[in-house]
Amino acid sequence: MKKSEKEKFVADLSERLKRAAATFLVDYQGLDVESINRLRGELRKAETEFQVVKNRLLKIACEDTETGIIRDQMVGPTALAITYDDVVAPAKALVEFAKQFSQLKIKCGQLSGKSVDEAGIKRLSALPDREVLLAQVLSAMQGVSGAFVRVLNGAVAQILNVLEAIRQQKSEQS
Repeated sequence: MKKSEKEKFVADLSERLKRAAATFLVDYQGLDVESINRLRGELRKAETEFQVVKNRLLKIACEDTETGIIRDQMVGPTALAITYDDVVAPAKALVEFAKQFSQLKIKCGQLSGKSVDEAGIKRLSALPDREVLLAQVLSAMQGVSGAFVRVLNGAVAQILNVLEAIRQQKSEQS
């Protein structure tokens, strides 16, 4: 790669890292091309980019980005997974693939500027997908408003019961 190509590559990678919601570093040594392509396909389904990058270029590209926090882990054969939206789906894909292929080692990752080790990525992969989490939040929000409506309805019903009792009492007196 010529110097101008490297500069262009680093600039492009740096721009993608700035937009990233999360990045994951993996050691792919020992995986054959077919396995790596299969992993790429799984990560593509999770809307995640997967790329083998030279550590020197990656270190330059991650300056002034949140990925710079895991810079010290950029040693040895390193591949980079970048996601821009859902961070759970790629973590699930990486953990599942690492279970199937012991050669794939999850090094670490960064999530919103915070370093995450392999154990943290495994815990992240145990979370439900983004859509499920959003549905759970929506359900909880609806539950709160529903309970509020029932409380208000109960208060109105009590007032009506009191007014009805007063009406009956007055009708008995007259």
